[in-house]
Amino acid sequence: MKNLTGSPALWVATALLVLSAAHPALAQTVTLDPQGSGAITGAMAWIQGTLLGSVATAVAVIAVASVGLLMLTGRMNWRFGATVVIGLFILFGSAAIVGGIKGVAEGVR
Repeated sequence: MKNLTGSPALWVATALLVLSAAHPALAQTVTLDPQGSGAITGAMAWIQGTLLGSVATAVAVIAVASVGLLMLTGRMNWRFGATVVIGLFILFGSAAIVGGIKGVAEGVR
């Protein structure tokens, strides 16, 4: 009898069998707001409103203007100024970033 442990055909057949048998678990359910999470959800909505509201936008505009002025006059390192601007992009773009991640995750199912 021939030894097939090193045979590429056996590995391909095994891989095809495993990949064809894989499917998502249908018994799992996802609840968006579990019971008793109303206070936590309200607190997170308040934090989101504070971080992305009109006051935060005004502070971000002032921060970008002051960092830009300091960079142009040579009083601040360009690398530090770039991190401030990138941080603001991440902060204000967080809803779009999370939406994109959720869209990719929902497309996997």
